[in-house]
Amino acid sequence: MFYEVIPEGKVEAFVYDYDDSLLPGTVVTVPVGQRVLPGVVVKKVAQPDFKTKSILKVLYSRPLPRHLLETVKFVHEYYLTASGAALSLVLPRGVEKKRRKTEQMFGILGEQGSDGASATERVSEADIPLNTAQKNALKALQKAAGATKLLYGVTGSGKTNVYLKMADNALSEQKSVVLLVPEIALTGQLVKVFQDTFGNRVVLMHSGQTEAERHLIFEAILGSEEPLIVVGPRSALFAPLANLGLIIIDEEHDGAYHQDNAPRYSAIRVASFMAKAAGCQLILGSATPMVEDFYLASTRDSVIRLTKKAKTEAMKPKIEVIDFTNRDNFTKNKYLSNSLLAAIAQNLEHKRQTLIFHNRRGSSPLTICENCGEELLCPKCYLPLTLHADTYELVCHTCEHREKVPTSCPNCGSPGLIHKGFGTKLIESELKKLFPEARIRRFDADNKKGEGMDAIYPEVKRGEVDILVGTQTIVKGLDLPKLSTVGVVQADAGLNLPDYMAEERSFQLLTQVIGRVGRGHIDKAEVFIQTFRPDHPVIEFATDEDYLGFYEYTIGKRQKSGFPPFRFVMKLEIALKTEALAVKKIQGLAAKLKCDKRFIVSPPQPSFHERTSKGYSWQIVVRSRSRKALIEVCDGLDKNFKITLDPPGLL
Repeated sequence: MFYEVIPEGKVEAFVYDYDDSLLPGTVVTVPVGQRVLPGVVVKKVAQPDFKTKSILKVLYSRPLPRHLLETVKFVHEYYLTASGAALSLVLPRGVEKKRRKTEQMFGILGEQGSDGASATERVSEADIPLNTAQKNALKALQKAAGATKLLYGVTGSGKTNVYLKMADNALSEQKSVVLLVPEIALTGQLVKVFQDTFGNRVVLMHSGQTEAERHLIFEAILGSEEPLIVVGPRSALFAPLANLGLIIIDEEHDGAYHQDNAPRYSAIRVASFMAKAAGCQLILGSATPMVEDFYLASTRDSVIRLTKKAKTEAMKPKIEVIDFTNRDNFTKNKYLSNSLLAAIAQNLEHKRQTLIFHNRRGSSPLTICENCGEELLCPKCYLPLTLHADTYELVCHTCEHREKVPTSCPNCGSPGLIHKGFGTKLIESELKKLFPEARIRRFDADNKKGEGMDAIYPEVKRGEVDILVGTQTIVKGLDLPKLSTVGVVQADAGLNLPDYMAEERSFQLLTQVIGRVGRGHIDKAEVFIQTFRPDHPVIEFATDEDYLGFYEYTIGKRQKSGFPPFRFVMKLEIALKTEALAVKKIQGLAAKLKCDKRFIVSPPQPSFHERTSKGYSWQIVVRSRSRKALIEVCDGLDKNFKITLDPPGLL
């Protein structure tokens, strides 16, 4: 018998022979050239007119679920990636290896929620309390047409309880659940609630686990006779659950759901397809949904709203917008306003916490020679190096290249190197000078293992930290009972990026930051927003906590300018050794595409990362109402072109 098999890797499907009957989805090993690779049987085929190699071994008697096979095909076709690369999303690394099942590994599945319900117990309706608004939202989700529904709930409205009840309903029907979270380390509270409620039915999948652990989890899920709840970041979507009944994506707006390295994909889009393939529901939850998702869900009448906070004691925070250009507001410190400093002092006196947010780590993002103007750049990425004053190093935040700060300019030899701008390390240093008695902790990507928020959250929650300083790693889903004040150091930092989504990301981040206070724990909630652009609409919508106003403002701009969800967008980049050759190539392609009325083509321009290790990078952005037309452009394209094709909206 002959079978079409997809081997894992940057390859397409091949035909192999095997003596016994195999079902689609069977995981096997096959020879590919001189290598032996794991693969998956796609289908039985007729005998080809060429000599075939044999399938070497069947790894599991139970095949992968049909919806996963269909999803692999979808990723292959929709994202223009090799079939084997798409398969790598499903099969764990080292799936062909034999694992020694230690006692610790046995605990990966079956003992993760030991303080909650046992594996054979299921919570009753009384165990998941729902208020009237949540009950109405649950009914609306069940009645809404289509597989994909958007749960738009303001911060603190109790979306988690709705998730719990829907998961409970799925388990009662002997169906499994996937719950996606942006980053497992930053959403420990949500994970704990699910573990406490459903006990051993909850299985965690995340990148912090070893290869062996992820392999054993894969085996346990594939062989499970009981419905499970798989929780994790985007990769957990591909868990081999046999009877999938529900997919929940919390904080659906978060950029972590988009994989930028190969194979590129959006977990939101893939989940939308998977829900249809599996015949299950997909629930997208957010207080600030993606504009394109809100638009398309609205056209299908599948937006369900939770507009009131679940806790009656929750309060709307007092928000003060501080003009950074008015230096009278900064007489005590050049980075932190007088109002914010007064609030910090008062909090220290009354044992309340303050959170200082600035979405830029390090001490200073630019190092320049004041004599010749030379800017110190990464030798690999040609991007500005960031000063980290604590280690006195210059660091590239793209490739993590590190070097000691030179004593003189590498270009002209002048000793006059100056550092401009500021990051979280500089803010931390300033606060330590201003409040030497305070317990201050910084949380960002520079934290070492065991120093991040996921590791010390209990002591932060107990109030053993007075001032928290950090990037967006500290504003995602955290509930801090003693937090009363939030300070945003520079609210407009992301507004000037050359990206049609820059305003949307800035609004989402500001809304998340503001949502950290006023959650009903203490009777004080205040937010200080420092900005060079106090009158910018995004700042105003965020301070008013007005998502719907922001949505109307943004969707109008998108429609006029022809961006998603009204057109599909494709970016084409080429990096070559000489700038002249890169420009010539991109200009030639742009001229060709401009002749086709189906496309709107941007002028050729340097890429955001203009110089790379491959040379000079130039790009064009192509927009079209037809995704098929954009795909046609890719056929026969010079192999040096990098294609980024992000589909707008839900499937």
